[in-house]
Amino acid sequence: MDLTVVAYVIYLLVSIGLTIWVARTLSRNGRVFIGDVLQGNEKLADAVNQLLVVGFYLVNIGFVALFLSSDEVMAEPRDLFEALSVKLGVVLLVLGVMHLGNVWVLNKMRRRGIMERQQTPPLAPQGWTAPAGA
Repeated sequence: MDLTVVAYVIYLLVSIGLTIWVARTLSRNGRVFIGDVLQGNEKLADAVNQLLVVGFYLVNIGFVALFLSSDEVMAEPRDLFEALSVKLGVVLLVLGVMHLGNVWVLNKMRRRGIMERQQTPPLAPQGWTAPAGA
């Protein structure tokens, strides 16, 4: 009995389920960072957060779909588990890299915003000085 179709179904269900869970977690917890980066602009923070979630879904589900096919013949349950472990392991690594990339970018943006807020504004002119030698 060929278990390839069973492996495909399990792989798709687990991979897409993990992608949805990670995206929701990133969206919920990343919202705080985005709000801080955008200095409290709530509407913009929500819009940016939603765009990041959509991009995350597109990249990860696209990768899952491209990585679906397999040339292996899975005649035994052992073959099924081995193929699934490789495929799901790669998907988990990609999700992890995407997560770290998002956190890195958000942290970089946050630090830049903190640095800009800490800079002192220039002082207004206090008077006029005559040129030297005049």
